[in-house]
Amino acid sequence: MPLIEQEKIILKIYHQKSLLIKKIFLIFIIFFHLSLVQSLTMIILGSKAPKDNPHYGGVFRIKSFSPKFRMELDPASPKSFIFISEQIYDGLVKLDKNFKIIPALAEYWKISADGKDYRFYLRRGVRFHHGQELTAQDVKYSLERLLDRKINSPYAQFFLRRVVGAKEFWEEKAADVKGFRVIDKYTFEIQWLRPYVSALYLLSLHFCKILPQALAQGREDKFFRKPSGTGPFKFSYWIRTPRLEVVGVRLERNDNYFGSRAYLKTVEFCPLYSLDHFLNEDIHTIPVVSAKLLQGGYQIFEDGSLQNVFLGMSCHLPPLNNQLLRKAILYALNKKEIVHRAYEIERIKKVTNSYIPSRLPGFFPTEDENTYNLERAEELFKKARIDSSQSDLTLILFIQLPKTEVKYKIFKELKRQLNFLGINLKLSYFKSSTRVRNSKKPYLILVERLMNFPDPEDMIRPLFFSKSEFNLFGYSNSVLDNLLEKSETEKSWSRRIDLFHQMEKILLSDLPAIPLYSQQNRIAMQPYVRGVEVPPLGLYYLEARKIWLNK
Repeated sequence: MPLIEQEKIILKIYHQKSLLIKKIFLIFIIFFHLSLVQSLTMIILGSKAPKDNPHYGGVFRIKSFSPKFRMELDPASPKSFIFISEQIYDGLVKLDKNFKIIPALAEYWKISADGKDYRFYLRRGVRFHHGQELTAQDVKYSLERLLDRKINSPYAQFFLRRVVGAKEFWEEKAADVKGFRVIDKYTFEIQWLRPYVSALYLLSLHFCKILPQALAQGREDKFFRKPSGTGPFKFSYWIRTPRLEVVGVRLERNDNYFGSRAYLKTVEFCPLYSLDHFLNEDIHTIPVVSAKLLQGGYQIFEDGSLQNVFLGMSCHLPPLNNQLLRKAILYALNKKEIVHRAYEIERIKKVTNSYIPSRLPGFFPTEDENTYNLERAEELFKKARIDSSQSDLTLILFIQLPKTEVKYKIFKELKRQLNFLGINLKLSYFKSSTRVRNSKKPYLILVERLMNFPDPEDMIRPLFFSKSEFNLFGYSNSVLDNLLEKSETEKSWSRRIDLFHQMEKILLSDLPAIPLYSQQNRIAMQPYVRGVEVPPLGLYYLEARKIWLNK
């Protein structure tokens, strides 16, 4: 081949290679720019993926509503923190955010045609934190200990007159509760004396948690120093001061949890965390204790706690046994001013005229929102006192310890308002309800009632049933008592709600206690806390398992 032709071929090949190199280089430049644009976009937009997709890890620190920590991890004790019980232990069933009963340790259940027998089928393979498998015998032991006099749990009242054999066990006439039956390793049955439509609500509560019998029975004191449950978090250690005083508790994620495992690695619970801790982002949630928290761009959550505050009256002692006098006191009260005086930044308080919280399904605020009428109050007071030789009336106002500034402000406002009728109010703090019961002088009493479970019975029966130990008003109405008894066996939820509407009308007429206000807790959370669902029974039931940190 001539030299000139070879050169032409070489030049052609070189030219083709140059074009190829240029193309490769151009592709590289385009790819580089696309990658750069994508990276910049992720930075500018703040990377949406982590916000939408929860991720694991992190320590979640929470300050409690209580100013002091109590080393009590027994769910059967009223001194235990509900929040901690909810993380360490599980019950047979639980409530979702819409008041619906959903499975927990019981995978499903069956109710007999007559409504008296509830049979629960446990999840298989569920293990306590120390490795032991959950069985029906553990369920029997855990519910039975609520009725054990040695445990002395106040929650025994919910089962005592309802479960077959509960009374005999309580009176130590039987070795066990006949109505708590182990059918087989994974099947447990409760036999009720009568149909009990709210049974599942009751079993969803913080004190109906299941403990390992083999580890706990007879060794409760030692067991609750390092308890074992089936919950999404397990006990790690006590949080201590440099002086070794216990001021909180640390919980670690249970990676073997039967449900979806928690996102958080650790939860630390301590009442001594301060506002500065929160502002410095050392902790993640705190009750709203300062206006700074309402103005700093933090998340604010209000709970749905079912809590009412009443002004009760001694209906069994003259002259407050006169219905006209009780109504005169109602019309003399300016509830808006009382709520104003009772202001606490960490709680929202709203005037109410309802005995049953309006947040319960089937209940609504009463139409008459303003009962304040001094002219009507004076008219009724004169009618009620027409046969009395006394020109003035002295009443005691009982308020339960501990003393607080808010309680004293409420007393001062009530004293000021009732002075219009010539009523002189004297303050008396009490520790035990026995002191109130033994009073021979007419009295008013400030009563806070936080419902244990979302059933109107849990407000009406404790406060207004004639034979209730919590009825501090000396109130008795046979019609209301009969309606309560009827509600216990009513299978239809709508008809049952109607019965409680009837009871509320009776109370509005008899007026053994005046509904003053409802109150809800509120907390602040850091803006990067995700997955928070406000429980229907209040923030005490906060489910830490669903929370994650986007930081």
